[in-house]
Amino acid sequence: MSLAAALIGGMMTTPEKPSGHDDEPQDPLSELFGRLMGGAGAEGFDPTEIAKAAGLPSDPNLLRQMFEQVQAMMSAPAGDGPVNWQLAHEHARRTAATTSDPSVSATQNREVDEALRLAEIWLDKATDLPGTGIIGRGWSRAEWIEATMGTWRRLTEPVANSIATALSTAINEQMPDEMKGMLGGTSSMLTNMGGAIFGMQLGAAIGALSGEVVSSSDIGVPLVDLEMALLPANVAKFGEGLGLPEGDVRLYLAVREAAHARLFMHVPWLRAHLLGAIEDYARGIHIDASKIEELAHGIDPSNPESIQEALQGGVFMPQRTPQQDAALVKLETALALVEGWVDELTAFATDSVLPSAGALREAVRRRRATGGPAEHAFASLVGLELRPRRLRDAATLWASLTQERGIAGRDAIWKHPDLLPTAEDLDDPRGFSARRSQAEAKDSEVDEALEKLLAGGFDEPAAPSGTDEPDGESDESEEGTDDGGTPPGAPRA
Repeated sequence: MSLAAALIGGMMTTPEKPSGHDDEPQDPLSELFGRLMGGAGAEGFDPTEIAKAAGLPSDPNLLRQMFEQVQAMMSAPAGDGPVNWQLAHEHARRTAATTSDPSVSATQNREVDEALRLAEIWLDKATDLPGTGIIGRGWSRAEWIEATMGTWRRLTEPVANSIATALSTAINEQMPDEMKGMLGGTSSMLTNMGGAIFGMQLGAAIGALSGEVVSSSDIGVPLVDLEMALLPANVAKFGEGLGLPEGDVRLYLAVREAAHARLFMHVPWLRAHLLGAIEDYARGIHIDASKIEELAHGIDPSNPESIQEALQGGVFMPQRTPQQDAALVKLETALALVEGWVDELTAFATDSVLPSAGALREAVRRRRATGGPAEHAFASLVGLELRPRRLRDAATLWASLTQERGIAGRDAIWKHPDLLPTAEDLDDPRGFSARRSQAEAKDSEVDEALEKLLAGGFDEPAAPSGTDEPDGESDESEEGTDDGGTPPGAPRA
């Protein structure tokens, strides 16, 4: 274990140790971070204690070498922002490699491609959106990381920059002078520390996700463009315990992947709409630096339990404003609509050809509703949950539209973002079609009126003002003489 991992890893999420085992070392990395953030001061800083806390040998020569590793990493250029994205990428790969990640064999690649080709055929009866023509691929976890890392950076950079800046500021203000001297005292190191910490956190979350996702579109967000892929190792892991044939599991997940691919390919605005919504949400998030300062002054480095409690108190959780909460509702609604549409199409396409379709549908729904450990870690890191909370409501809405409007009418909702159902529509999914029909009727009346106006239909002259005669009365009734012999044109009495 390098000191870089020990020093920065103190910010990583670590499992809690069971209580009642005083002879076991308390979370050593949290203790190390407590020392790092102050509290103990000069007299409390001892390299041998750091080694002991991190579970490392106390050999001074070894410690010196490890500190040199940290100094070299921290003094390296951070790139074009405060977050060390190279470190995030490396740590994601390293995390994925902690478990077995074999390369995809030629046989597995062929099985994936065949499953996705068959899925395309089954989907032809479920939607008017045409096939993609994309060749399916099998990915290892490392290949998934390589293919998606650019999108992860785009999604997390706004909030990552905010967190990294807050961390580097806190470290600069609270780090003991002796620690600064030991690490070289360079300003670039202090500037890069926050970016390195967040980079490792993010890399660990992405690396852990690579062990859970079963396809390129598994989390509902289009992480890649114009790709269809399954991760055979994770597909097999998902099927464990279901008691279903492996081929059925692969086919069902292939239909879901192909449905996602059709939607994002043939609704060109959708990918930018989703990614843009996430970016707008993340851009407004900020970190409360005062909480970090309170942590630095309030913890007792001699009490590991207090440090652990402080770090678990959400001090680094991004703070949301009411505007961000509203943006999050819109984003969650869009994610639910995508997942609900895919869920409904997959069920329609597989119901008559895959005997285990019903059981697989429920298994996928439960998995997407609860999320795995890596998804929860990612949510804690950037304050963004990627789970479609209202998947079932959205699926009910799409099923109702299919019954009332047919496949073409249902898929026409994707023509423009303004046509998409809202969160309120998901509260009453079966009534959405009726509400939309009323709105369309009003729009039709407005269109007819506008067409008539442009055609000159409203240009007929109005009746002269100042006349009290009823409609249809001729002017001839005023000609001649009245009963009193009034001549024409004479004033009336």
